[in-house]
Amino acid sequence: MRILFLFSLSFFFTFSAFGQEETWFFLRARDTSFVPSFEKKDAYLIYTGNDARLKAALRNYKIKTFKKTWKHARKENLQKTFFVIADKQALMTDLLQNASHLFEFGEQIAQEDKKIFEPNDYGLTSTIGENLGAQVNLDYLDVMEVPKAWYYTTGSRDVIVGISDGSVPTDDIEFAGKSKVIRESFLAKGHGISVAETAAGQGDNGYGIAGVCYDCSIYATNYRHFDTLEQLVELSKLGVKVINCSWGLTHYYETAQQAIYEMLNNGTVVVAIGHNQSYYHTKGQKYYYPASYDGVISVSSASHRYEHYWENIRVEEDKGLYYVKNIRNYVGLTGGFKNNDTTQVPHLYPISIRNLNSAIDIVAPSSGLFRYSELALRDKIDVSEFNQTSGVAPLVTGTVGLMFSLYPCLPADQVESIIKLTSSNIDDVEPNKPYAGMYGAGMLNTGRAVKMVFDMFAGKGAVTMENQRFSRWNFKLTALAEVVIKNQEFTEDARLDLTSKRGIVISENTVLKPGALGKIHLKIDPSLEKECELQLRDPSILDD
Repeated sequence: MRILFLFSLSFFFTFSAFGQEETWFFLRARDTSFVPSFEKKDAYLIYTGNDARLKAALRNYKIKTFKKTWKHARKENLQKTFFVIADKQALMTDLLQNASHLFEFGEQIAQEDKKIFEPNDYGLTSTIGENLGAQVNLDYLDVMEVPKAWYYTTGSRDVIVGISDGSVPTDDIEFAGKSKVIRESFLAKGHGISVAETAAGQGDNGYGIAGVCYDCSIYATNYRHFDTLEQLVELSKLGVKVINCSWGLTHYYETAQQAIYEMLNNGTVVVAIGHNQSYYHTKGQKYYYPASYDGVISVSSASHRYEHYWENIRVEEDKGLYYVKNIRNYVGLTGGFKNNDTTQVPHLYPISIRNLNSAIDIVAPSSGLFRYSELALRDKIDVSEFNQTSGVAPLVTGTVGLMFSLYPCLPADQVESIIKLTSSNIDDVEPNKPYAGMYGAGMLNTGRAVKMVFDMFAGKGAVTMENQRFSRWNFKLTALAEVVIKNQEFTEDARLDLTSKRGIVISENTVLKPGALGKIHLKIDPSLEKECELQLRDPSILDD
């Protein structure tokens, strides 16, 4: 086995000249009932309340936004957090010092984190958006950093997302003018409606919520023909770029595997669920298809809401047992404590873990997902209570749609590599360790995936691969930019085929030590050229 190392050393200086820039920050009030009153005058807000100390603190600033948001608000701080945009950074300090009877905490937002876009139907965590849609907590999209992806693209009508599921009503406000039924399906209790909304429901229309790839088109079909997947192949031949399958069965068919290869060659990516049976029953030994076919992005569920387990310790009143629920990056929904000792890290209840196995590629948030079918069919705002995987897959599907929307020439066989390379490693999360090797590369990060595509082809800076440890899978990546690999491991059976136009930098804490079944091939090819142009939401982004 031969490992080829190519080093490109680059020395550069970056000069930035900023004029006076507006400042963004979060501000936490002491009381949930506090809501300051403002009126708009020209482009700015004027405080109209009666608190003299607050009025004095605000007097010397121009305030563009001062609104409540649930973004980054912990359990006890919901409805106490404000998002503020003003002309001077000193405002936050001024408020904390001179209006300390009202505010207890503030946090500046870094310049890089200002590169976001939010539509006007982004729910309760909205900051720069108007929040005219469903009043629902969309913090799962925040954890995936979807607004950072929307900064670059919100999707394209030219990119078609396939939904193989229950029926999708083409005259619904979230799908009208952008959807088409290729094969009719039955209602399935609105299953297909919710899946389609999550992946590509229309955004910025003041209704419902924005799907991940909300400006993408939708082709809907049914979910039969498990042996040939003919309905999926049909979508692929019609130009569909990514197909969502929130269904599966346990039978393997070689004809279906060949259909997956055919679709991948056509430029179509298939995303499917590992399914909902609990790990308590499957023990990591049950495989569902099409998720477990080679070339399919197989998806399971993880939790997202509370950053630390002690933020959401609950008690079973009848037994007096403490437990936790929906803790970020845990692959189960609930967990308990040995000897009921809450000072110790909890262990996950296997019954609360959806099906995991060695074929799973990625996990994403699952509990608390908006169920659009309830609004469309019953005029009811509702979110998922448990962690079924059906709602997880369209988060991945929408992410893939954004990647293709940004760079339509993106090779389909590199999509899965980008999804994995940009995921959040969750191997060191203590409760996950008994399930290592069965939850894929980690937690989906839509923002990083789309940004990697931008960095690969924008010609503005380097592409960075970092903070992951891989001992399996085949990774393929071709970038016009320089690629920097740092704090990254490719060992054992991992295979990396990386080509860069400008160079490859092997940086600190990088381990490239494949075993007998692995391989590292790094190549610099100055002849690489763009096959098409980036399709940006705002072309001026290239000037940032």
